[in-house]
Amino acid sequence: MIEKPMYARPAPASTVSGFTAFLFAVASGLAVANIYYAQPLLDAISNEFGLAPSSMGIVITATQICYALGLLLLVPLGDKLDRRKLITGQMLLSVVALLSVGLAPSAAFLFAGIAAVGLLAVVTQTLVAFAASLASPVERGRVVGIVTSGIVMGILLARTFAGSLTDLAGWRAVYLVSAMLTLVMAVLLFRILPNGAQVRQQETLPYWSLIHSVLLLFVQEKVLRIRAALALFIFSAFSILWTSLVLPLSSPPLSLSHTAIGAFGLAGAAGALAAARAGRLADRGHGQWTTGIALSLLLVSWLPISFAVQSLFALVAGIILLDLAVQAVHVTNQSMILSTRPEARSRLTAGYMIFYSIGSATGSIASTLVYGSFGWQGVCWLGAAVSGIALLFWAVTVRYMNDRQP
Repeated sequence: MIEKPMYARPAPASTVSGFTAFLFAVASGLAVANIYYAQPLLDAISNEFGLAPSSMGIVITATQICYALGLLLLVPLGDKLDRRKLITGQMLLSVVALLSVGLAPSAAFLFAGIAAVGLLAVVTQTLVAFAASLASPVERGRVVGIVTSGIVMGILLARTFAGSLTDLAGWRAVYLVSAMLTLVMAVLLFRILPNGAQVRQQETLPYWSLIHSVLLLFVQEKVLRIRAALALFIFSAFSILWTSLVLPLSSPPLSLSHTAIGAFGLAGAAGALAAARAGRLADRGHGQWTTGIALSLLLVSWLPISFAVQSLFALVAGIILLDLAVQAVHVTNQSMILSTRPEARSRLTAGYMIFYSIGSATGSIASTLVYGSFGWQGVCWLGAAVSGIALLFWAVTVRYMNDRQP
């Protein structure tokens, strides 16, 4: 069992201002975008270093593996260390990693820098846990919704930003500009965030016991088990769409440019922003109701998405629906999970996001395989099947969950 730490005196619940929540969202989006910049740049990078295009898959794989390692090894430290120093320290290290990529003289330096970028990008999840800790119980869902909206926008807009800046100044400029922005954000957060003396959440467990306790939380908290499984399903569906979407859009009869394809991320961002209100509904005790409606929308979204080749308008409508649904469930998941164990919010976030990573990786691999054999309609049937399983899972488990926040 995980023993709750002894406190000198519980810190009073504080209110997170709109500006502070916005700053958390921007910082989180900027950090997570760093692991997605490389996807539209692989051709440019491989040409500069004389690498075979097939070998550039190592860049994406290394980034995702290191991100998963960071979730397990770094995010739980938020329950042990001063989160203000931990967050700004990781962001400063991210500046060094981004500079090493932007100035890389060889492929070896590039791969090492990309791996470090992926490992340190998990500062995003420490920011989510910190924002939840600073918020009062009645506004926690709202704050988490704002921050996670920033994350989804960072994911969706990273490709557009990277492609556009590469056309203007080359692929290295993407990482150099990101390094500059990350440095500015680290300074802002250090000046604005409360220090450890004001937020007394520190856990006394040794480091490896802290990591082991992430696994114990799955045994002890059924809300974590259920909501992590939902995360796996919804982000599988999310990746099924976004990994394979470029294939039908870039092929005849559409043959859209990379810039035009990247613009579809704006539709996804609109859906993500619209879902920020899901946190408010969770605050009011409507988490289960919100989840059921959102999962139903996720299933329905695949119908207009399936008409992508015939109608780009239908595709945009489907993308907005899908991203709205995924974000709404994601915000509700985190709001419910982070309310269970105030002393373990970073570890709860780490455990939950590991399932997010598994779902994302599974959806990406499955979608490309299915597209190769069955085309776009096969991908849509796959996405609808995963979405249907998620809805069925929620319906089966809803009676085990109390709709009220613990």
